[in-house]
Amino acid sequence: MMFSLFRQPGLGLAARLKCLTLAAVAVLAGCSANPIYTTTGIVLSNYSESEATPYVLQMSDPKMACALGEGIDPLLYSFSRVTDAPNSTGSLLMLLAGNCMEYRAWEAELAYLRADFEGNVPAAKDAREEAKRLYAVTAERRLKAFRRAMAAYEFDPAAEPLECPFLFTEQDELTFLLGLLTGMQAIVNDANSGAQAGVPKNIAPQAERAAQCLDNEQWGGLPNAIRALVWLLLPDTRPALSPDPWTVLENSSKLGVDKGIRASMALEAVAAETFGRPAVLKDVIARFAAAEATIDVWDDYRLVDEVATGVIRFSSDKYWTAHYGYRTPQSFFGKMSPERNTENVETMSLDGLL
Repeated sequence: MMFSLFRQPGLGLAARLKCLTLAAVAVLAGCSANPIYTTTGIVLSNYSESEATPYVLQMSDPKMACALGEGIDPLLYSFSRVTDAPNSTGSLLMLLAGNCMEYRAWEAELAYLRADFEGNVPAAKDAREEAKRLYAVTAERRLKAFRRAMAAYEFDPAAEPLECPFLFTEQDELTFLLGLLTGMQAIVNDANSGAQAGVPKNIAPQAERAAQCLDNEQWGGLPNAIRALVWLLLPDTRPALSPDPWTVLENSSKLGVDKGIRASMALEAVAAETFGRPAVLKDVIARFAAAEATIDVWDDYRLVDEVATGVIRFSSDKYWTAHYGYRTPQSFFGKMSPERNTENVETMSLDGLL
C-alpha cells in the first residue's frame, strides 16, 4: 500500500513525501510509543532536574513539598515507559512522598499516645494499628527512593571493593546523600511497622560504607551521623579506632548548626529514641530550639532543615503527649515540662500604682 503512493498520478513529489512521513509515524505509533511522548518525557525530566528540584529544595513548607512528591512522581515516572527513568529527580520525589506518609503516621502515633494517656484502650489499639500500616507504606516509599538514588549514579552499594560514584555537582552529592539517609529511615520505619514492609537490613552497612564517599564537613556532619547510627544498629560495622557513636552524633549536630542544615540533629534524636536515651533526647531538643535564634539556614537547601525541624518537633510532641496528654506548646519548645523557670525573674512592684 505504501509503495502505491508513488504511483498516484495526481500527487506531486512533495505531497508523496509528506504522505510517506505520515505513514511512517503511524507505523511507529502503532508498533511502539508515540515519539511525541518520548520527547515530552525527556523535556520534563530535564526540566525537573535543572529547575524544579533546586526550587523545591529551597522551599520552607515541607508539607507542600511532600504533596508535590505524591502528585508529580506518578506523572514523571509514567514517561519511564517511553524513555529512561528519571532516577535522580525520582529519588527526591519519592523521598517527599515518603515524608507525606510519615506525617500521617505521626498523627496516628500521637492519637495512640493521647488515647493511652486517657485510658481509652480501644482507641489506642486502633490508632496504633493505623500507625503501623502507615509506617509500612512510608518504609516502602523510602526503599524506592534509596534504590532510585543508587541507580541514578550507577552505584552498587554492595560492590567489593567500594567504588564511589561520580557526583559532578553539589545537587548530585545531596541527592546521593539523601538517598543513603532515606535508606536508613526505611529500616527504622519498617521496624515501627512491625516489619510489614520487609526492608532489607543490609541497607545499613551499605549506607555506612557509601557515606564515606561524601565530604562530612561540607554536608553538616550528616555523612558521619549516618555512619554513627549504623554503628549503633550494627556494632560489628564500627571500625576499631572510631570514636563513640554518641560523641560522633553530638559533634555532627554541632557541625550541622554551623553549616545551616540540621539533619544530623534529627538523626541524633531518632537514635536517642530508638536506643532509649531520654537524657540525650532532652539535650538535642534543647540544643535544636536554642539554635533557632542563631542559625543561618543554608538557603539552597532550606527544605532539608525544615524537614529536620519537623522530626525534632515530633520527638518533642511524643514526649509531651505521653506525659501530659497534649502536644508541645509553642512557647515551651525545647523544654520537657510545662513548669516555667521562675529563677532570677524580675517582678514589677505594684506599690507605686496604688
